[in-house]
Amino acid sequence: MEAAPFASSSSASSLSSRALTAGSLSPTSSLLFRRNNIRKSNCKFKSPRNLSVRASGDSVVTLLDYGAGNVRSVRNAIRHLGFDIKDVQTPEDILKANRLIFPGVGAFAAAMDVLNKNGMAEALCTYIEKDRPFLGICLGLQLLFESSEENGPVNGLGLIPGVVGRFDSSNDFRVPHIGWNALQIKEDSEILDDIGNRHVYFVHSYCATPSDANIEWVSSTCNYGVDFIASVRRGNAHAVQFHPEKSGDVGLSVLRRFLYPKSATTKRPTEEKASKLAKRVIACLDVRANDKGDLVVTKGDQYDVREHTKENEVRNLGKPVELAGQYYKDGADEVSFLNITGFRDFPLGDLPMLQVLRYTSENVFVPLTVGGGIRDFTDANGRHYTSLEVASEYFRSGADKISIGSDAVYAAEEYLRTGVKTGKSSLEQISRIYGNQAVVVSIDPRRVYLKNPNDVEFKAVRLTNPGPNGEDYAWYQCTVNGGREGRPIGAYELAKAVEELGAGEILLNCIDCDGQGKGFDIDLVKLISDAVSIPVIASSGAGAVKHFSDVFTETNASAALAAGIFHRKEVSIQSVKEHLLKEGIEVRI
Repeated sequence: MEAAPFASSSSASSLSSRALTAGSLSPTSSLLFRRNNIRKSNCKFKSPRNLSVRASGDSVVTLLDYGAGNVRSVRNAIRHLGFDIKDVQTPEDILKANRLIFPGVGAFAAAMDVLNKNGMAEALCTYIEKDRPFLGICLGLQLLFESSEENGPVNGLGLIPGVVGRFDSSNDFRVPHIGWNALQIKEDSEILDDIGNRHVYFVHSYCATPSDANIEWVSSTCNYGVDFIASVRRGNAHAVQFHPEKSGDVGLSVLRRFLYPKSATTKRPTEEKASKLAKRVIACLDVRANDKGDLVVTKGDQYDVREHTKENEVRNLGKPVELAGQYYKDGADEVSFLNITGFRDFPLGDLPMLQVLRYTSENVFVPLTVGGGIRDFTDANGRHYTSLEVASEYFRSGADKISIGSDAVYAAEEYLRTGVKTGKSSLEQISRIYGNQAVVVSIDPRRVYLKNPNDVEFKAVRLTNPGPNGEDYAWYQCTVNGGREGRPIGAYELAKAVEELGAGEILLNCIDCDGQGKGFDIDLVKLISDAVSIPVIASSGAGAVKHFSDVFTETNASAALAAGIFHRKEVSIQSVKEHLLKEGIEVRI
């Protein structure tokens, strides 16, 4: 018998496997992701006694993983705190749970479809109604409400009055809401008692807002253009919109408070002065095999990663898992892995890269992004793998976001040529199933200098510093295959197109600035961050702490990424953040 193409990376149950691996990855499957016949649950929540009951003495957490997105990090955080995990396979498993965590990931309709078809919705309502210890995370909070506007309206569990709606991007707030933001915590929030004035990590496009009808549930709010519900609590039922498993030590304190509700806090987290969405500082690890076949972190000079020596060996700056762990300790807000030879090789055969993700996620509790080679493949045996299958394996291995490069360029070109969204591109498939907040498009442009901006059909900008022959203008030509091939599309046109196709974030590189240490390409970053309403990550060229404050003050970038200066210890993440604080720029400490 032929082996299944994937084995679950966790001990997760047949529920997850049936729902995602066997269901969503087939074009003809409709079990998980269609929205037909979603029925409204008749759950009615009876107000419990306002007290908490210590979970029984066993060290088991029941986890409801319906099979979409990265739940590995939740598993790792639970184990990190000393608990074992039992996966839900039947509704009875929910009813028998001593403590239940529901880390909802993906689309509202897809989750409700699974819960209803498997009898989980009714069991969840009964469990919460009986005031049993419950923690919902992200979508696990939203599903408690009456309905959602996401691809809807779609009925929810109906436990909390209110409708989940999309953030309004017309007021200059970028959607999705991605990053570290501050909470306004009410008294008696219990599991939030150790947060203080510190940032927690959000990634979502939809939210619920406080009202007279649900105010008794609300334990904290967050502001992102509007005040939205960041957490709810009634009795032993808790849910949070943010991701505690991705919020570092602060997030672990939330999980610890839920798992050990009456335990004394051993060490209160250091106080911050968090007041709003912080600018993110991201550590990037370019990963590839060296000439001996070992995975190493390297760094290019205008995308050239080999030393200029007689041996011409791959530049080796460290081991991926060790470096990622160190950057987490140093305060990186995210860690990004770029498999820079992924365009050549079949990524599902790249088991070492999957292992890097798995091992990293065991001890790194901030968001992980992985990119490289995410596209459709047919292997030597004629077995076809969709880009959705490739992305799903990365998610199951610990990635929170995937980054698409060359394939997004081809999809954008086709879309601009035809004006038709086929739904077949990797970008569209993955964002439809996992949500656009899980999809980053990596843009790799190089400058093409111009005397006259009207000489090309693409958007050109006036340069702050003239070109080598005194040119005042340039357009930014996008490339594919690791910068080796130029394409007939500009960075501006590509950014606008991929936003339309479902990208939730843009990683904006610049081949001309890569490895130069002279600062980000401010002209490019400003052009793109002004053109789109999704977050933009500035990349390529950082060489000093001032370069980070420059890009944040002169453009609308939401985050800045660096690699070589961190690997070579020329600049530390902490020094970058200290500098940004002195410049009045909010960061997470």
